[in-house]
Amino acid sequence: MSMFDVFKVAGSAVSAQSQRLNAVASNLANADSAAGPNGAVYKAKQVVFETQQMAADGAAKAGTESGAAAAVGVKVKEVIEDQSPARKVYDPKHPLADDRGYIQLPNVNPVDEMVNMISASRSYQNNIEVMNTAKSLMLKTLTLGN
Repeated sequence: MSMFDVFKVAGSAVSAQSQRLNAVASNLANADSAAGPNGAVYKAKQVVFETQQMAADGAAKAGTESGAAAAVGVKVKEVIEDQSPARKVYDPKHPLADDRGYIQLPNVNPVDEMVNMISASRSYQNNIEVMNTAKSLMLKTLTLGN
């Protein structure tokens, strides 16, 4: 694995965590909405990751390098909707209340989403730090001859 593969792997993780943060932001923004634009209750979004084989420099042209381990990154496989039931809150004066006085709110748990946001944010920061460290090591290597 070359030093440049570090940037590919960390970059794929940064991109995936960015999409995870966007899903969390959407969930938190809609946590207390009674109905979406289509009239349906918002369902929490969850990001599903999968591994992704990173093409090594020159490996796509010359086949796989003998003895060299291929780098494995991460990508977003899909964004799914949480199928757990909507929360029901008793509010008979609300215009969207049913005949029993309940309104349906999204199945978003703000505490879980905040934990998810902190986890994604830390992962994002760690991968940025990996890229900065690799860059610093490469620059130090270039100055060894001076």
